[in-house]
Amino acid sequence: MNERDEVLHAAADLVSAFARNDRDAYFGAFSTDASFVFYTLPEPLLSRDAYQVLWDSWRRDEGFEVLSCTSSNAFVSLQGDVAIFIHDVATELRMNGEQCFSQERETIVFTRQGLRTQQQKGLWLACHEHLSAMPEGLPPP
Repeated sequence: MNERDEVLHAAADLVSAFARNDRDAYFGAFSTDASFVFYTLPEPLLSRDAYQVLWDSWRRDEGFEVLSCTSSNAFVSLQGDVAIFIHDVATELRMNGEQCFSQERETIVFTRQGLRTQQQKGLWLACHEHLSAMPEGLPPP
């Protein structure tokens, strides 16, 4: 598998874990020092732990549940041991008993972790996620 395919696979695993509400697999796809910028929040989350605390409060206090999440228009830019993954994402959630649908654009930065050898190329972990609102008037992905 080439590096681009490895990143696409890591991104697909991350999106799939999110889509099925698999908290451990989802957060396991991020490095501990990952940062998160969500346009729906007033400030960035500067660690994986900070996001996990927020996620847990959403679940406990607002009944947060991901119902579906699909990725389209994926693009990967390889920059040595860093990869920039951009995609459009359509998400259906339940919060406070109501279903919400969003169409957003997301950038996830991955870094290669571990030693690189001929046989073992290292693991791609997300170290930054930036979620943006989809511009008004664009057709769904």
